[in-house]
Amino acid sequence: MQPKRMLLMGTMLAAGIALTVGQAAAWEPEKPVEFIVPAGTGGGADQMARMIQGAVQKNELMAQPVVVINKSGGAGAEGFLDVKGDEGNPHKIIITLSNLFTTPLATGVPFNWKDLTPVAMLALDEFILWVDADEPYQTAQDYLEAIKAGGTKFNMGGTGSKQEDQIITAALQKATGTELGYVPFKGGGDVAVQLVGGHVNSSVNNPVEAVAHWRSGDLRPLCVFDGQRLSYSDKITDSQSWADVPTCKESGIDFEYLMLRGIFMPPGVEQEQVDFYIGLMQKVRETPEWQEFMKKGAFNTTFMTGDEFKAWLTKTEELHRGLMEEAGFLASN
Repeated sequence: MQPKRMLLMGTMLAAGIALTVGQAAAWEPEKPVEFIVPAGTGGGADQMARMIQGAVQKNELMAQPVVVINKSGGAGAEGFLDVKGDEGNPHKIIITLSNLFTTPLATGVPFNWKDLTPVAMLALDEFILWVDADEPYQTAQDYLEAIKAGGTKFNMGGTGSKQEDQIITAALQKATGTELGYVPFKGGGDVAVQLVGGHVNSSVNNPVEAVAHWRSGDLRPLCVFDGQRLSYSDKITDSQSWADVPTCKESGIDFEYLMLRGIFMPPGVEQEQVDFYIGLMQKVRETPEWQEFMKKGAFNTTFMTGDEFKAWLTKTEELHRGLMEEAGFLASN
């Protein structure tokens, strides 16, 4: 055999071996992936998880199916402890909301976000102050003045106790000097239905949890708990878009709050497995289904992974500790 041919064959063989090794290193799920939702059905986390499930399947982003499982017991502790206890299992992921921080702080349950493996921040969810559209209040200031006037007991409906909705309610009371009762429900979808039914006077639902009731004319958004107005200008009703909803700060309520929508895995998984789900979520974010869901729910589309995400989690945990301590919601209180 000629030396040049031997060299060429050797080079091709080496390239083939390298390709085989590279292919072997690209981990993918080998069985269905359990997608845990630490919240009830119909709420924002549940809706996002099921949208991701559908986008993965429709766009054939993964060979194995995604199976959504709701584990909402104990303000989400059931779901978190399930994932925490399944060390090394790469076929399980969990979508998180702010109960990632509030549940252990409020209940003392033996869980912390550091017990899981952070994958990615998918987005940040907004909170809006809602009232029934039949009520006379056209602005947040109108509503707050009615509360201050007294004579009627006003109740805020929210998801769970000592979680995001009640934290916002407590901050709202402090910022305005008003008194509000708080009525907990199982999920954001239920909260919106209860508000439409007149069982509570207001709510601080996420946009995606109440948008259908706004579109139908049953609910009215008064203000958004963000530092700036939302950027989505497509009309939801005949006359209004998300961009038309003023910030609560514009209405004299100097308080902001955004909620995490993130993905985590059990502890002890390999980095290549984490990288697979980072890549998967990046692909999901490029789908029409994701783009439509972001617009429908008026999400802040910030995306984070790695050390940047961990630093954000550390800072946000301390923010919640301070808010909950001030409201008297910590387990030690």
